[in-house]
Amino acid sequence: MVNLTLPIGARDLLPLDVAQKQWIETRLQSVFRSWGYHCIITPTLEHLGTLTVGGAVKLESVIQVDGSNAEVLGLRPELTASIARAYASRLGKVTSPQRLYYNDNVFRKLPSSNRQQEYYQSGVELLGGAGILADAEILLLLAKCLESTSLNNWQMVLGDVGLTTALLNTFPVQYQAKVRRCIAELDRIGLLNLAMPEQLKSQALDLIDLRGQPHEVLERILSLTWVKHLDTEIQYLQSLIALIEHSFPVTPILDLSLVQSFGYYTGIVFEVVSGNYVIAQGGRYDQLLGLYNAQCESHPSIGFCLNLEDLHKVLMPTLPREIEPSAWLVVAIAPDAVNNAFSYASDLRTKYGVAVELELEFRDRDAVVAYGRSRGIKQVAWVSSSGVLSTENL
Repeated sequence: MVNLTLPIGARDLLPLDVAQKQWIETRLQSVFRSWGYHCIITPTLEHLGTLTVGGAVKLESVIQVDGSNAEVLGLRPELTASIARAYASRLGKVTSPQRLYYNDNVFRKLPSSNRQQEYYQSGVELLGGAGILADAEILLLLAKCLESTSLNNWQMVLGDVGLTTALLNTFPVQYQAKVRRCIAELDRIGLLNLAMPEQLKSQALDLIDLRGQPHEVLERILSLTWVKHLDTEIQYLQSLIALIEHSFPVTPILDLSLVQSFGYYTGIVFEVVSGNYVIAQGGRYDQLLGLYNAQCESHPSIGFCLNLEDLHKVLMPTLPREIEPSAWLVVAIAPDAVNNAFSYASDLRTKYGVAVELELEFRDRDAVVAYGRSRGIKQVAWVSSSGVLSTENL
């Protein structure tokens, strides 16, 4: 007997689910295009080495597939690596910057066997875009995307991999990884229990508290007596915050414990949270493209992705609650009227640009009307072999 259950971690999207998903995607893509971004589609399957080159994506997160000629392939766990590969191999000779957007599915192997493994994402990559203006564009574009969905209850958490790494580098090498892990996990107890000098513990506790209003956090860093030679990094963040704050709908939280799961980020990183959901994340990755270039020539880049499932859940109260019904039901009253019915339905679609259904059985009037009303159809046309007999509103 055929197994009708889905694989663990997979799910069907029924028509209402699709309609709601498309409602979100249409608004996001309209914003992407209005900012000059163009759609790119990359393959679902990549060479495993392409996805994991340089350790940017962890091997254990990739669902592996056997290809032809003993190739080992992987289902992409995110889109940035695939787009970086496409840029390096086919787009790299065109003028920079390249503004690209995507709307696609990704796959991730998760430790828990009953967790979802296929996800949908929409996002952008600004390839070859360096500096503060590119960073500001991405942050403002993300805010505009959320505005297009009428989502009001959200907060951006902003970090900086370069600044966090510089602060961690003030610790002796043997402590850096342990301190980083505790800070990333907000594990104050773990820090207190680390076997290291009390002065270093005090510095680590200073780091774990670097979270809050951006100007206050940056002033706090400047006041730390053990922090030296970070004026450039701090001034950059100050300038970026000043650039976006007049147009940004909410004040970001600056959190220097923010560490993204993919290891290719080099500058600012960020997440957008709403309720209990992380609905978007991204950051700057200035070295990744060089991993796909024969000359190891990289291009500064930045991007973000929106997690459509989580955004869908957050927006659920405002999403369409039903599928838009067809506008017309065209009924052939006898077999010799079928050609006329097809022709009239085609004319309605062409003239009004609406959805038109054809009655597939020769049922009595009451059954046809009941069917039309159950489907939310507003108008019905009765067609004979000599033409349209009548139309009526349901």
